[in-house]
Amino acid sequence: MEKGKYINVIPGIFLCFVVMIAAMYIADWLGVWVNQLQGLPKESGSPISSIFIAIVVGLIIRNFLGLKEAFVDGVHFSVKVILKAGIILLGIRLSFLDVVTLGAWGIPIIFICVTTGLIVTLWFTTKMQQSHRLGTLTAVGTGICGVTAIVGTAPGIKANDEEVAYAVGNITLFGILAMFIYPYLANFLFAGDPIRAGLFLGTSIHETAQVAGAALIYDQLYQINKVVDVATITKLTRNTLLIAVVPVMSYFYLKNKHGGDGESVQAKKWYQLIPLFVVGFLIMAGVRTIGDSGIESRERALGLFSPEQWNALTESLNTLGSTYFLGIAMAAVGLSTNLRLFKNQGIKPFYIGMIAALTVTVVSLGMVYLLGGLIEY
Repeated sequence: MEKGKYINVIPGIFLCFVVMIAAMYIADWLGVWVNQLQGLPKESGSPISSIFIAIVVGLIIRNFLGLKEAFVDGVHFSVKVILKAGIILLGIRLSFLDVVTLGAWGIPIIFICVTTGLIVTLWFTTKMQQSHRLGTLTAVGTGICGVTAIVGTAPGIKANDEEVAYAVGNITLFGILAMFIYPYLANFLFAGDPIRAGLFLGTSIHETAQVAGAALIYDQLYQINKVVDVATITKLTRNTLLIAVVPVMSYFYLKNKHGGDGESVQAKKWYQLIPLFVVGFLIMAGVRTIGDSGIESRERALGLFSPEQWNALTESLNTLGSTYFLGIAMAAVGLSTNLRLFKNQGIKPFYIGMIAALTVTVVSLGMVYLLGGLIEY
């Protein structure tokens, strides 16, 4: 990018930043109200995702006030560059050691839930003759980790901003409904079994923020804090499948469809289907694992940081990526989306999202019933 173009992106990035900050305040305010409805204290963490609010605010600005030309370059830069930087930083929240703590049976539960959700969603997409790009985004968003999986997969299948926004809105709606309903369902089905309850919440709800919110509701309603630990580790383990699913889904899509430039997948090498930001995500997870190993052996993380410094660093990087970078990028997605184009998608993609959510839920319940009792944590 030339020097002049760097200057041109500043107004748009600043607008996205302002929208993100506004979304944080709105999410906190809504969170207090929702917590009161749930009987939770005001100081409880907000179960409302500021990232989702950022998209909504961006959509309102774009479609009711309009987006001036001066902001276009910065909004585009936020979607294409800042978004990928945020995904890379998300890797610092996950240590591979956390996966091991779930035991040998935790991984099959997660894998089967995710795989079934992907297959069923794509099958219904084909049967209903809907966009394979939108169906693919809905599938990975439901099966893996919501917004992060959607925006991570979008570049590989050449999805446009409208398809990204529709998929995000689709899985977010059902994720929020699950966040409010599933804590009660988990207690009804798995009362007195925090491992099964946590596994269910961690495998059936889309977004990390929504899983955390549901687990917190469960904890404070039924005073079982172990559910929070199990649900969080399960969700983060599930998130790691993003590394494999992004190139696999890109391959699946491109094998059946041609890219926008007419180049088929057969003309590509396998490693060309792996986005560099996914590699960056994996590297960050590796750094977290190595650092945590140093702390556990009573040494300094990476030979440099004390336990307190390491915790502060990883928390800061996680906040920078998940809250700020992705918040800016999601505000940009909203600001770049013209809702008038949604009428071309119709109601069927909404039904596909509902089918995907119900499929993952049913499979999660079945797998947790069968294998949950074998896990010790």
